[in-house]
Amino acid sequence: MQNWALWSPRLLSVLRIIAALLFMEHGLMKLFHFPAPQPGVPDPLPTLLMAAAWIEVVGGALLALGLFTRPVAFLCAGEMAVAYFIGHATKTFWPALNGGDAAILFCFVFLYISAAGGGAWSADAMRGRAPSA
Repeated sequence: MQNWALWSPRLLSVLRIIAALLFMEHGLMKLFHFPAPQPGVPDPLPTLLMAAAWIEVVGGALLALGLFTRPVAFLCAGEMAVAYFIGHATKTFWPALNGGDAAILFCFVFLYISAAGGGAWSADAMRGRAPSA
């Protein structure tokens, strides 16, 4: 039987990296229309969406690297909670109908990462700032 405890910090890193890159893509779509403009987002961006986009790009990059993982993940989780309640929950209660299911998932994945850390494959772990297990 495989030692699953050995893989836990590694898979935490994989979750962190993939979630961060997907998160960063949303900010890139808002700011630079890359790989395409984000559907339903006004152009030019209002101030609140501009702030959200920069949190998504910079926070996503830092999380992908695993640098300052815990505070950055907590900030990104907060941004997603605000995004859900301002941009989605006002439409209808059901997340699948109001388009907020991704915001909820990002929020709770980042909240978990803020508590668990960046995992074995993170800049924080390499710098000795976070436990690797």
